[in-house]
Amino acid sequence: MGRLDDKVALITGGARGMGKAHARQFVAEGARVVIGDILDDRGAAVADGLGNDHCRYVHHDVTSEHEWAAAVATTLAAFGRLDVLVNNAGIFRHAAITTMDPAEFRHVIDVNLTGSWLGIHAAAPAMTTVGGGSIVNVSSIEGFVGAAGLSAYSATKFGIRGITRSAAQELGPAGIRVNSVHPGGVMTSMALAAAETMPAVDSDAFLNSLPIARFAEPVEISRLVAFLASDESSYTTGAEFVADGGLLSGPGY
Repeated sequence: MGRLDDKVALITGGARGMGKAHARQFVAEGARVVIGDILDDRGAAVADGLGNDHCRYVHHDVTSEHEWAAAVATTLAAFGRLDVLVNNAGIFRHAAITTMDPAEFRHVIDVNLTGSWLGIHAAAPAMTTVGGGSIVNVSSIEGFVGAAGLSAYSATKFGIRGITRSAAQELGPAGIRVNSVHPGGVMTSMALAAAETMPAVDSDAFLNSLPIARFAEPVEISRLVAFLASDESSYTTGAEFVADGGLLSGPGY
């Protein structure tokens, strides 16, 4: 018996990184999953690897209200219900406020923040029809602290905290729980690409400042997400879960 037996989940950004790890963990724990992404070849390969009975792929631009409706419809057509939404899709841009193109700032907002809001807007009615569900919004430690060059990214991750709490208030009476997860120091392809744009950051010093002095593997975040998706967290909503190796616990001295 798995924690997610008989549950159906829609996971955005499922073609790589944490989204891919979430999909694998959910299937391993008994869920049936639809993953959405704009990386069609990679997303389809993830779904094929997990098996058609357990996972499907749908092209999904999270900034599109129409594609959100299509992703939910695909989930219902494939597996008959929707119990869990994981708002995982996100992008990262590193630029100073004074030099960043405003269009690029708006794009980050659209994907990371508006995309999460649209997901709740699209998924909640389907969850209500089955008596409730769980929504997990993936934020970041940058949702608690700012960082030079990350004004757009940090703004979205702070914003996800507000959306999460408001949605928890609104959707609780329908049996829908809404929580946020705040990873830090996770070893993904996006994190590695981001590090290349931030050469001034000393990765060794970063690791040495952590009580758990290593980077996280994506599956370590996935286990937390699976807990929040499961009935084991049945009295938990509007909460923020940090998984950062202790980074935010205090200064490393």
